[in-house]
Amino acid sequence: MTESPDPSVTLHQRLNHFLEVLPQLKHGPLMMQALETVLNMAEEDFDRLDWKILTAALQDLEQGFQVFHRYRHIRKISIFGSSRLPPDSPAYKMAVDFARCVTQQGFMVMTGAGGGIMEAGNLGAGPEKSFGLNIQLPFEQDSNPYIAGDEKLIDFKYFFTRKLFFLRETDAIALFPGGFGTQDEAFECLTLSQTGKSPPVPVVLIDPPGTHYWQDWDAYIHKHLIDGELISADDHRLYTITDNLETACAAISGFYQIYHSSRYVGDRLVMRLNQELTDSEVKWLNREFPDILIRDQIRKSGALPEELDLQEPQPQQVQDDTEHLPRLVFYFNQRDHGRLSQMIATINQMGDTSQNLYHPERK
Repeated sequence: MTESPDPSVTLHQRLNHFLEVLPQLKHGPLMMQALETVLNMAEEDFDRLDWKILTAALQDLEQGFQVFHRYRHIRKISIFGSSRLPPDSPAYKMAVDFARCVTQQGFMVMTGAGGGIMEAGNLGAGPEKSFGLNIQLPFEQDSNPYIAGDEKLIDFKYFFTRKLFFLRETDAIALFPGGFGTQDEAFECLTLSQTGKSPPVPVVLIDPPGTHYWQDWDAYIHKHLIDGELISADDHRLYTITDNLETACAAISGFYQIYHSSRYVGDRLVMRLNQELTDSEVKWLNREFPDILIRDQIRKSGALPEELDLQEPQPQQVQDDTEHLPRLVFYFNQRDHGRLSQMIATINQMGDTSQNLYHPERK
């Protein structure tokens, strides 16, 4: 009978091989930083619980990265809402129709894999277009039948790692009526958008026709937060409230009609577009949105040299996946994100929208 290999010996062999090939790996410097972090922690007198938390968090991250990697170029929509709504409720039925609508446009759908609105999202999207990000709880933890057993179902131990993937992978957020969890997701998403900690994404708050859940929520926001000057007057532009299914779907697909994505290069915001704007359109943007600039003007550009991947250990540089897209480059004040959303909406009304020149579901 053959003895099982000693796990410590196998690990030692893997580590030796890893260190040998590390200098040639594409992301070697980042891997080195991660390894050094673990080694630094190993030199400290941390508790057993600290190591259990680190190990479980890393295992959550590993499975999340593995599942999402092959779908990284497809835009995804997170659907949040109550887990307690039954299939015959108006919100459940509307969530099914919404998920079916956006997947027909080419998007994929992510839910918390539970019941209620989450189940409706997976039902409407179908298994091929669905992800389930389940959380291990003593109650309400079973995945719904429309995502159970699917390879795109992930069971997370921690809320924070689960939320990381919701926010990292999502390109749009749809919220239906729900409880504390739904409210938490709504405010966290808006906080990250308001502070610029997440890139601009459409946030759509959906009321079933004849109900006023999000309308009443919005009244509270205006009365106590905007009127009380606790948030900026334009922060309500970070979200859209509707009770119309077509409006909800269009708010997401339309967000990526001309606008593609954005990132910071140094202290400049680089906005990638699916189409190049005319000089007159850029001039109009400068006339309408000078308040969000700290200096200079909004300018047209191609890909900046700094957008190339400088983490590559070889001397040659690797081109950005979006390097062919036209850009707008400007010094954003990093404060007025509601106004920035308004500018994106304006840009999406420009260009040639009469032709199907873009695929909004493709990153």
